[in-house]
Amino acid sequence: MTATTPENQSGQPDPAARAGLSTAEAARRLAAEGPNLLPGSAPKSTLAIVREVLTEPMFLMLLAAGGIYLALGDRAEATFLLGFVFVVIGITLAQERKTQRALESLRDLSAPRALVVRDGRELRVAGRDVVRGDLLVLREGDRIAADALLLDGQLEVDESLLTGESVPVAKTPDAVDRVGATNEAPGRPRRSSTPSGGSAVREATSVGAMLYASTVVTKGLGLAEVRATAGATAVGRIGADLAATTEPPSALQQASRKLVRRLGGGALVLAVALVLLGWRWDGRSLLDSLLSGIALAMAILPEEIPVILTVFLALGAWRISKQQVLTRRVTAVEALGAITVLAVDKTGTLTVNRMAVAGLATAHAHFTPEGASELPEEFHRLAEFAMLATPGDPFDPMEKAIQHFGHQWLAGTEHVHDGREPEFEYALSGEILAMTRVFASSEPAQHLLATKGAPEAVADLCHLNAERRKALRAQVEAMAERGLRVLGVARGRWAGAPAASGSDPLWPRSQHDFDFEFLGLVGLADPPRPEVPAALAECRRAGVRVIMMTGDHPATALAIARQVGLSGRPEVITGAEIAGLDDQALRDRLKQVDLCARLQPAHKLRLVQVLRAGGEVVAMTGDGVNDAPALKAADVGIAMGERGTDVAREAAALVLLDDSFSSIVAAIRQGRRIFDNIGKATRFVFAVHMPIIALALVPALLQWPVLLLPVHIVLLELLIDPACSIIFEAEPEDRGLMDRPPRAASSSPFAAAPVGHAVLQGLGIAGVLLLGQAWLVSQGWSVTQGRSVVFGALVLCVLLLILANRDLTRPALMGIIAPNPWLWRMAAAVGLLLTAVLGIPWLQNVMGLTLPGTAGLAVGLGLLALCGLWLELVRRFGPCLRHNPDDKQGERP
Repeated sequence: MTATTPENQSGQPDPAARAGLSTAEAARRLAAEGPNLLPGSAPKSTLAIVREVLTEPMFLMLLAAGGIYLALGDRAEATFLLGFVFVVIGITLAQERKTQRALESLRDLSAPRALVVRDGRELRVAGRDVVRGDLLVLREGDRIAADALLLDGQLEVDESLLTGESVPVAKTPDAVDRVGATNEAPGRPRRSSTPSGGSAVREATSVGAMLYASTVVTKGLGLAEVRATAGATAVGRIGADLAATTEPPSALQQASRKLVRRLGGGALVLAVALVLLGWRWDGRSLLDSLLSGIALAMAILPEEIPVILTVFLALGAWRISKQQVLTRRVTAVEALGAITVLAVDKTGTLTVNRMAVAGLATAHAHFTPEGASELPEEFHRLAEFAMLATPGDPFDPMEKAIQHFGHQWLAGTEHVHDGREPEFEYALSGEILAMTRVFASSEPAQHLLATKGAPEAVADLCHLNAERRKALRAQVEAMAERGLRVLGVARGRWAGAPAASGSDPLWPRSQHDFDFEFLGLVGLADPPRPEVPAALAECRRAGVRVIMMTGDHPATALAIARQVGLSGRPEVITGAEIAGLDDQALRDRLKQVDLCARLQPAHKLRLVQVLRAGGEVVAMTGDGVNDAPALKAADVGIAMGERGTDVAREAAALVLLDDSFSSIVAAIRQGRRIFDNIGKATRFVFAVHMPIIALALVPALLQWPVLLLPVHIVLLELLIDPACSIIFEAEPEDRGLMDRPPRAASSSPFAAAPVGHAVLQGLGIAGVLLLGQAWLVSQGWSVTQGRSVVFGALVLCVLLLILANRDLTRPALMGIIAPNPWLWRMAAAVGLLLTAVLGIPWLQNVMGLTLPGTAGLAVGLGLLALCGLWLELVRRFGPCLRHNPDDKQGERP
């Protein structure tokens, strides 16, 4: 039986009956007790970031090089290098802070929200703002924000997070005194003395009214008073390890870390070999040999790659949030550009999710609200029982529309039964697509039944004959072809069999055990979103197939699909057909069908699994508790932000803040841009390191004077780091970004083609610069003059490589006119750096450089021109031309 309270005899929570805290009092408690955050959710501190920098290989090599310069008596070089340590720390702090701010803004958006009662009205607030004493309004799918005492309503709650028990726990307010009489602190589950304690918790809480933070409401509606927040909750006391969730690294991040480790190992081996070679073979001092080895190791180590992925993915997620799409897991950003199938729900995604009753139909008459002034008497009973079959305070838009229609057209009649609550309910299930609510009747031992659901399911419950079913099917299809969602409505009576105790009746196990009378049909309209046709056309151009997955009638699905231009194919597959096909047959069928109707959550999960097994990269939308398994199974699960449950949002990788299909397409566009830019930045990193490695290694092997010292490499890193993390991250999308197929899921910026292209770029530049140095030496130029010309050309080649890798479809110099807000700032930084190191005497001395003069400038420009010519040859004939014209490395086979 439903529990009742003096404030609400209906047994349903009545938030208006309790005013809750005032806004001022809630603010005072929040300031006094702190936010409702679990342990382990604090952002990384500045000290922790500095500690990480101090243990990085590049930092350790800088310290080693500075120490060697001190040992050699070169205090200026040592001061420069050790001073640069603070520059590295500053740059790293800036990058970390920028990334952290982006992630924190996403966490604030994705944090659980709670519906509370304050000042007598319902208010949606962030979970962190819930305070002790707040009244929580809880519905199916909500994650409970804090430990609370249930005051009204009935709930079933999944407490497996605390107990390990998967069976939902029933919660009623009728045993508050028993729970309060125990010696347990509020919010602490009672455990048995057995090691597991799970069953004891289940037994204790099945009669109690305590609700625990982070557990999930799986069924019902309730009102609860917050008793504990943050670390004082049951989950907070378990420990920070439960609260502090660490996102696993993405596939790209794992691949990059493996690559950096391998290159780091190779750098160490080569550096040691170079030290031994210079010391034993070339006769140089050990300290000079160590400097050469350190310079080589610094040149080889591509420490920028992890920075690229961290910064690009975090800031990419932040950019995507500007498109009304929240990224709950940053790793999903990678998969966006590879999506080949987009499985979307109809209601609220393709349509505006503003349901309204657009028509009623009985066996002999039809009613359309548009233009009518009153509801004919023959439709009163149909509307009455549609309302009775619907909760009084519904969450579902369709049920809200039914209640609104009834109150509008039946106002002032005896057919409105506000406050009348059922004694028993049969929920919608996979076996019977209908729900029945059982009410007490004025007649003794009699019960009134109100049923609504899929027309075919309700017709089956009513045992209609073949002729009546045929007529009903024609009615349903006629309404569905207008794009209406159609429900059948029935009524019945049942004489309850007395229980053994003589009190409550023994409810039948199934709705099939009742006798029903079919009353008619209710048609609900939900018009398509106006922006959907253009977004669907963009998906087709981008090679992304869109599949509609809906629980509606096949004719309704087909009508909406035609209205928005989703598919020109008339075929529809239903949940019943899916259940009768094996995986291979279903995979073959899906190649011919874009519309799936009359689906249950289990069907959606299987469809996602079958599509993925066929090699598709699947994104799927969902909003309910039962959609969570399919959302988790998809490559990119997308939950609805406006109408979705907390459970669906937490299972998904993305959340649509506006529930609009066009926002999904915008996110796919952003995902493609982000992956393209990661590829550009990665190519640049590999390309720019090649000449640095060559200029550090080859002179030592050929017994030339040293060209690059650690101080030179440090200055080059000042240019390379911003180029990676700022310029390429801000790069606008390529032309025709959404006019090409999705990239292959296996494609990677570390694949042979893009890395080979970058290595060719860098080796050519290295060859030109080394030949230039050899020619200068042969012409009698001094070591300092030669180094100045080669180093100046190398610095300008950094800028040239940025231009060359922005767009492989155009010559490098064309990159100057393409918009990028940071490009000219980078060019100015290059000019200032060259002016400083070649023009300031102290820096000239530290760097071992001099003003090159007119002749040196001419030689340097000549070397730069040759490097530009080489980059154009690689662009025209290199590996990326064969594998990736227009950056389409992911074209599907």
